[in-house]
Amino acid sequence: MNKAETLEQLHNAKKAHVKWVQRAKALIEGLPVEKDAIPVDCTECKFGQWFYGDGQNLNAIPGMDCLHEIETLHFNLHDMYMKIFKVYFGDMNRSFFSKLFNMKKKISDSDKDVAKKYYDQLLDISHQLIAVIDRLERRLHAMSADAFKETVS
Repeated sequence: MNKAETLEQLHNAKKAHVKWVQRAKALIEGLPVEKDAIPVDCTECKFGQWFYGDGQNLNAIPGMDCLHEIETLHFNLHDMYMKIFKVYFGDMNRSFFSKLFNMKKKISDSDKDVAKKYYDQLLDISHQLIAVIDRLERRLHAMSADAFKETVS
């Protein structure tokens, strides 16, 4: 994989992350969101698929400490979303029918407030993650195509 392809994949992964956060926001705002539309596991979202797939090739570049930072922030982001997920989709005291048809449980106003606080924390983590991804993009742009090819190939 060359530098241009890697940058394009990174850009697409970042866009996918932004869409993932937007779907979490839609859930918080009460819009209908399917349970599976926002992957809980950090390896199942499109960003995670890239990061744990082709993105791992970037570990061959010396001094890429930002990759560890990205991994930590991405994990924390999904961990925070898990808390939101449990508020909206927790299986506690749900009927067989609602589980069968993947219906959201009824949410109290206090639960909505808790979920909103979790979302605010998720959004903060997302902003940190985007900043580190931007730093990675700048670093990759600064590398010559030849230097990239030599280290990543």
